[in-house]
Amino acid sequence: MINSGPVEVQEPKFAIRELDHRRSDGIEVTLLWNARTNDVSVAVAERDGGRFEFAVHPAEALEAFHHPYAYAACDHRPIPLAA
Repeated sequence: MINSGPVEVQEPKFAIRELDHRRSDGIEVTLLWNARTNDVSVAVAERDGGRFEFAVHPAEALEAFHHPYAYAACDHRPIPLAA
């Protein structure tokens, strides 16, 4: 039987999805995508425990993922991370 009622749009179970992840010399870099807002960000976890994340334009996502320190040094607004 075909349901003729309105189609339900289901929210994604997890809004933030990991697109890519790499680890090098004790530094972890993660490329993230928010399915609800379609925003892309890069998160960096440093070996000394420091962490930062910044929003990135989708067209620049891979460049920022591979060179997060160079990209973060530009005038990009950091995203506060929860403690």
